[in-house]
Amino acid sequence: MLYTLDHIQIAIPPAQEVIARKFYIEVLGFVEVPKPTSLANRGGCWLEQGNIKLHLGVDNDFHAARKAHPALLTDNLNKLIDHCKAAGCELQHDVPLPGYDRIHLFDPFGNRIELMQKK
Repeated sequence: MLYTLDHIQIAIPPAQEVIARKFYIEVLGFVEVPKPTSLANRGGCWLEQGNIKLHLGVDNDFHAARKAHPALLTDNLNKLIDHCKAAGCELQHDVPLPGYDRIHLFDPFGNRIELMQKK
């Protein structure tokens, strides 16, 4: 039986790791961790923050995930929103979700990420 989530993978276009790192590390605060040698030649990068593991994988036929998305919890959504706005990120409000404040953020490639805070 399944008991937890190991990681989330988000696709990025080829040769865009520098832009991806700038966004995911500088804006969202992830830290890069080494990929295993057996996977390093595929491009992309692996990131972590707390118990969140995010893998950015190169997709030669990249299409942004405008609907499918990870939902990341924060304890200070307003501060994170302000930080994302200052970085020039695209943000989008959605209908209320009981028990949460939330907003959608789009990475530089158009992938949707939901930022949430429990009320």
